[in-house]
Amino acid sequence: MPFCLNPARLTINSHQKPLFSTTVAGVPIMAAQSVKVAAAQMTSVNDLGTNFATCSRLVKEAASAGAKLLCLPESFSYIGEKDGDSVKVAEPLDGPIMQQYCSLARESGIWLSLGGFQEKGSDDAHLRNTHVIVDENGKIRSTYSKIHLFDVDVPGGRVYKESNFTEAGKEVVAVDSPAGRLGLSVCYDLRFPELYQQLRFKHEAKILLVPSAFTKITGEAHWEILLRAQSFGDTLIIDPWGTIVGRLHDRISTGITVADIDFSLIESVRAKIPIDKQRKPIDFWKSASL
Repeated sequence: MPFCLNPARLTINSHQKPLFSTTVAGVPIMAAQSVKVAAAQMTSVNDLGTNFATCSRLVKEAASAGAKLLCLPESFSYIGEKDGDSVKVAEPLDGPIMQQYCSLARESGIWLSLGGFQEKGSDDAHLRNTHVIVDENGKIRSTYSKIHLFDVDVPGGRVYKESNFTEAGKEVVAVDSPAGRLGLSVCYDLRFPELYQQLRFKHEAKILLVPSAFTKITGEAHWEILLRAQSFGDTLIIDPWGTIVGRLHDRISTGITVADIDFSLIESVRAKIPIDKQRKPIDFWKSASL
């Protein structure tokens, strides 16, 4: 049971720009008793320069607040007017867009979780929805390509088909950081608990990061519920017991929320509810009569 810090986008409607927020989840075991992390909320637009200026301000604000890690939301660098627009701006990770953010991390001396970057795919018609972790020296430490793509008919809304222009990832990814071992995911992954079980129990993740782009309808119905259930929108930081310890209450503002991840609380909750010792192995379920 980790702290939870995740980035998310809430779409206002099919014509307006989307609202982005972040929520982070963390559970490190380190010598220090706590570490300060930050979650950002912003409204991305279809202009790379404008979004970078907004992100720069948020990164500097988080660094000034003493945060060791700032999580930016999915599609932080760009959001198109219509499906497929993002393919036109997709670049490799060594391209100028991502290198701008690497320089920003280095100049600010802070780790960045950049969730939902439009990485160039295997052909000109596709991209990868990639979660990038950059360290305080501006080095890319790890990347994760979103596994579960958002192909959904939203009730009372529109039909989304992310797979039309996005290649699904195939790898589960965790990486060490000053805030603990990070388990990477993106948005719609949140609905698939087996990914987080893999991150928690097989890859030994201590912090679960979920940069997201929820629609208004699904976000209002499910966002906070899913996050608190994972304990790993609004911009939220949630502790292992499901208590909200950091929140941006204004859903349309741009800003950050900062909180300390208390490692001793994490270990206390895990000791009292020892699911790592009680969970059944996969072979048990294969042989069980259901």
